[in-house]
Amino acid sequence: MSEGGALGHGITPGTTAVLLAAGAGTRLGLGPKALLRFRGRTLVEGLADVLLDGGCRAVVTVLGADAAAVRAATDLSRHRVIVNPGWDTGMGGSFRLGVAAAAQEDHVLIALVDQPGLTRETVARLLASHRPGRVTAAAYRGVDGTLRRGHPLLLDVSLRAEASASATGDAGARHFLQAHPDLIDLVDCSDLSGGEDLDTPDQLRLLD
Repeated sequence: MSEGGALGHGITPGTTAVLLAAGAGTRLGLGPKALLRFRGRTLVEGLADVLLDGGCRAVVTVLGADAAAVRAATDLSRHRVIVNPGWDTGMGGSFRLGVAAAAQEDHVLIALVDQPGLTRETVARLLASHRPGRVTAAAYRGVDGTLRRGHPLLLDVSLRAEASASATGDAGARHFLQAHPDLIDLVDCSDLSGGEDLDTPDQLRLLD
């Protein structure tokens, strides 16, 4: 299989996606980003399906702010949904919960709910590019042509425990990645998306 990283007895791990969708969208001021509309659906529904359709064998969606309202307004029946009661302490808690909920034998692909440009082709490219024992990250070219790491981010099954242990406050995998830059493989996905996050009102154009 293309996802690499064989476990014992010839078993090759699959990949579980963790979609971080717990934030309140405070800077944007429109409520949880999970409920923003994109192409006739909510962002959380659309992105969860993109992750599954791109080749992940399961999707764990982590909700937090207004979780009951998000559940009521969406159909996430194809996916596992968990709620982070401490969502307001930062992304780190959601990251840890999501990774813990993924099948223990799987690689974990971390995605953010505020990236409407994510495509199934991006997901498939990361899965196909992954090498055992490595971190595989989508990367996008800036206006200066420099390739910059972004999301999604695929953590090898052998690395997920250490990455999760380092997640704290508003940092998901950031501290782990800073400590292990030699483990990161960048995969250029600039032809598929700009890789932008939807953080401020002027970025609402990403939903057009």
